[in-house]
Amino acid sequence: MPNVTTQPPHPLYTPLTVRVAAPVRPAAVPSAPPKRGGAASPRLDPVRLRTAVVAGAGVVALAWGLQARPSARLDALFASGAHLTGLLAGYGVLVMLLLMARIPAVEHGVGADRLARWHARGGRHVLGLVGAHGALALCGYAAHTGTDLVTATGRLLGYPWIAAACAGTVLFVAVGVSSAPAVRRRVRHETWRRLHLLSHLAAAFGFVHQLAGPDVAGNLLTVWLWSMAHASVAVVLLWYRIVVPLRQAFRHDLRVVGVVDEAPDTVSVLVRGTGLAELRAEPGQFFRWRFLRPGLRFTALPFSLSAPVHDDTLRITVKALGDHTRRIRRLRPGTRVVATGPFGALTAHRRTRRKVLLLAGGVGITPLRALFETLPGGPGDLTLLYRASDTTGLVLREELEAIARERQAALHYLLGPSDDVFDPLAPRALRGLVPDLAAHDVYLCGPPGMARAATASLIRAGVPAGRIHSEDFHDV
Repeated sequence: MPNVTTQPPHPLYTPLTVRVAAPVRPAAVPSAPPKRGGAASPRLDPVRLRTAVVAGAGVVALAWGLQARPSARLDALFASGAHLTGLLAGYGVLVMLLLMARIPAVEHGVGADRLARWHARGGRHVLGLVGAHGALALCGYAAHTGTDLVTATGRLLGYPWIAAACAGTVLFVAVGVSSAPAVRRRVRHETWRRLHLLSHLAAAFGFVHQLAGPDVAGNLLTVWLWSMAHASVAVVLLWYRIVVPLRQAFRHDLRVVGVVDEAPDTVSVLVRGTGLAELRAEPGQFFRWRFLRPGLRFTALPFSLSAPVHDDTLRITVKALGDHTRRIRRLRPGTRVVATGPFGALTAHRRTRRKVLLLAGGVGITPLRALFETLPGGPGDLTLLYRASDTTGLVLREELEAIARERQAALHYLLGPSDDVFDPLAPRALRGLVPDLAAHDVYLCGPPGMARAATASLIRAGVPAGRIHSEDFHDV
């Protein structure tokens, strides 16, 4: 019979002793979680999305190839390379915008954190293509006119569409510099987000430039297709970034109904609305919350649901880590809320095995607490490991213990400073707590450093990387 206690491997390990309920018949693992409020939300598989992006790049390269005029002249070679890199850069900008458009099928299937990583990596490639396009075009023009690079630059800037391209390039570079880790750490999150909005203006400048280029302007069909692609992306952005959030705000009329202290620096916020079943929010997902009060109304903060949706009530649990999260403690009942979502792929849909390990660190317990309550399973199928520096860092402890009792699930607190000699997340320690660890799916949520270390330990302990499911909200 499963139990929720073990022999502590170290004095800092705190075992949980609870009464074990009578055994119940194990539940079968479904292929999808129970549906609420209609059919389950569609999900786009990450592999299919990646394949579609690569295929699109291939189509763009093919379109360039069909129009290319082979020539051994130096200026023609430069121009040919400039045309190819320019088209690929334009296509890449559209892809980057779509990745961050908050399309539900993409967010739910790929995951917000993975999209953010793809966006960051792709952004660097796009900047490289933009730089290569500018350099090749300049060299080609200089070779064609027989002038030096300085003179060629001055002449090119006299063309309006070239000036538009330069303005867009400057804006893209500003966005890229603000996203560099060394700069990002020194810039307020709100400032970084506002700078990132410049990428939309940069894309518009780039579009004006592309319509004047020979690869697009030389054919009416190409002009129409390129224009439709940009118009479609613009409509998607407006719909999911502006129209949908406003529509949800008016339809569901969310308001704060209570703020509950969970720990010295952590509170839970209860938000109630109408018709919340229509959102089809699943345990493990998050919303972007905008509280309409001074100091918070201009910032959308990503917080996971810390409990399943019940009686048209949503709950989040927030730790005070900065100015905005500290203000959340002072929210008053009746405060209006705009919540965009749900987002995220850390849900039951990722499950592939009967046994599941939930591994949380600090306030990362919030999405896993909701999964701990709702993931189907019988006695011994669920194990929750909760890492914290001491008992004051354990959030929602009474709820976790009640769930463990009711579900006959294993619950272990792993306490101690992160720099202690004993590492409770080391492969040997994990296998000691979960002997058949390699047979589990693992859901992981915690601070970035803890999550990276835990992922490495799990892989060394025999868990395939494809069965470690996590999301990092740092960049979402």
